[in-house]
Amino acid sequence: MDLAGRRAIVLGGTSGIGLAVTRQLEGSGATVIAGSRSHSNIDQAKSVTGDGVSFRAIDVLDRAALTALFEEQDGFDILVNAATGGERASGPFLQMDLDGFQGSFRKLWGYTNSVRLGTAHMAPAGAITLVSGYPARKANPGSSAISTVGNAVEGFVRAIAPEIAPRRINVVSPGIIDTPMFPAEGEAREQFLANATRNMLVKRAGTADEVASAILLTLQNDYMTGTTIDVDGGALLP
Repeated sequence: MDLAGRRAIVLGGTSGIGLAVTRQLEGSGATVIAGSRSHSNIDQAKSVTGDGVSFRAIDVLDRAALTALFEEQDGFDILVNAATGGERASGPFLQMDLDGFQGSFRKLWGYTNSVRLGTAHMAPAGAITLVSGYPARKANPGSSAISTVGNAVEGFVRAIAPEIAPRRINVVSPGIIDTPMFPAEGEAREQFLANATRNMLVKRAGTADEVASAILLTLQNDYMTGTTIDVDGGALLP
């Protein structure tokens, strides 16, 4: 897929990995609608994007709003969903609040909503990319909810790829990425990221742009579908 002139929708496209995807798509000549439920993130994203990007305040759990967006953009080429859906539970499973564990699946529901409602309005050669995370296949203690959701996202992509062909769908799985998802600042932030990556082969956090470049690969490579790409600094290795 030549991205120039393509029409893209990036949900969760105003912060972190999603914003990096928005900017790289625009830089490749695509026109982009970046969706976010955060008005402050939209305002910040406007300052680092150009005329090729427009914005939409939208919650990926709002099916009516998603349906309206997809109908309005009927025939669009690209769908990327990098929205988290909300908070993610962490901690020992046997002490975990079950509502928190269940709530972590808002990410999956946001993904299934967007794919279910958006696919019918995509061009036949359209491409979809979702985002999981390395805990899907290597869960550290305390990350059971994150791991289970990531497993579900990757399984979902493999399961539906045959159903939506010739449209393609893939997933990119990041490692520890330096994004606003980690709220600490200054020295505390640097120390947190250093501790989180000290046992990895690449001993630093990844960048949103490094993950976004893999997402663009899945969009551009017409021979990829049902695939998971890892961008994790070797996190899955011993």
